[in-house]
Amino acid sequence: MLTGVSRVPVRRDLADVPAYVPGARAAVGAAAYKLSSNENPFPPLPSVVAAIADAAVDVNRYPDMHATEFGEAVAHRLGVAPESVVAGTGSVAVLGHVLTAVCEAGDEVVLPWRSFEAYPIAVTLAHARQVRVPVTADGRLDLPAMAAAVTPRTRVVLVCTPNNPTGPAVRDAELRDFLAAVPRDVLVVLDEAYVEFVRDPEAPDALALFAAHPNVVILRTFSKAYGLAGLRVGYAVARPRLASAIRTASTPFGVSHVAQLAALASLRAEPELLTRVDAIVEERTRLLTGLRAQGWDVPDSQANFVWLALGDRTTSFAERSAQAGALVRPFAGEGVRVSVGEREATDIFLEFAADHAPH
Repeated sequence: MLTGVSRVPVRRDLADVPAYVPGARAAVGAAAYKLSSNENPFPPLPSVVAAIADAAVDVNRYPDMHATEFGEAVAHRLGVAPESVVAGTGSVAVLGHVLTAVCEAGDEVVLPWRSFEAYPIAVTLAHARQVRVPVTADGRLDLPAMAAAVTPRTRVVLVCTPNNPTGPAVRDAELRDFLAAVPRDVLVVLDEAYVEFVRDPEAPDALALFAAHPNVVILRTFSKAYGLAGLRVGYAVARPRLASAIRTASTPFGVSHVAQLAALASLRAEPELLTRVDAIVEERTRLLTGLRAQGWDVPDSQANFVWLALGDRTTSFAERSAQAGALVRPFAGEGVRVSVGEREATDIFLEFAADHAPH
């Protein structure tokens, strides 16, 4: 039996770190589609499942610490040097390693808001200070305002494109103007967790920008389009010197052997997986079209989710949607994010949304 109270001090600033809120799960026995976590609704391909099974027999061994074969395969796929690829347990973990590698206590990180809710957590844990720049009324990143927010204390600017949870992607011309305005010693992180879903012809080519700008880092993940959310594997693409520093800041053996082999199998099966991405994009279009026909003002999502700005109605809307059979992700006082799921899930949510559409 435990007695007494721990007197070990903890970091004072942890009290100000917001808790990461995962997408809601259906209660045991409840019938509801989970549209709250931006997951790929398709199960893994048989070839990927086979790779996972093969890898499982070696879980008594440590994985390749630097995910060498995975990094080489990604580098070949993207046309970059293998030493520029740094693997981690999802792009969110890699972001934490990036910030740890470049931020000193008190440095500033400029980020859009509302954006990915892990950003404030990662910035605080890196002992840096977040500088939030509001997104525009239509859910787009305000890149001129973000550039104007850069000060001599700024070390990093986070560019989430497409932006989670609002959906729009930045445009090539505005991003080029932004990069021209940001000092070269400020790191610009292009968080492209949803890049495979982008169909905007004006979206930037991040790899071309990476080649042209030494202060650009790209983050990507296998959780969304590749459907490996449960295995946690993502990566950064950075200049070799910076990539080396990110590796130094990374958790040793962070990416499991199972995750590495599953990701390699996914790369080999990429054409088949991207066919599934096309199906999700088609379903996104159906969801967007249906909501707009009901009178909803929905931002131009280029990801696998849509955003409804609901303000004070957010919590009650999410609760009623769950009761109707569709779990969505509420951001209290702001709005809900609705992931693109199965066709039946879209039907259920559209039917529910029609009864709660603005008039």
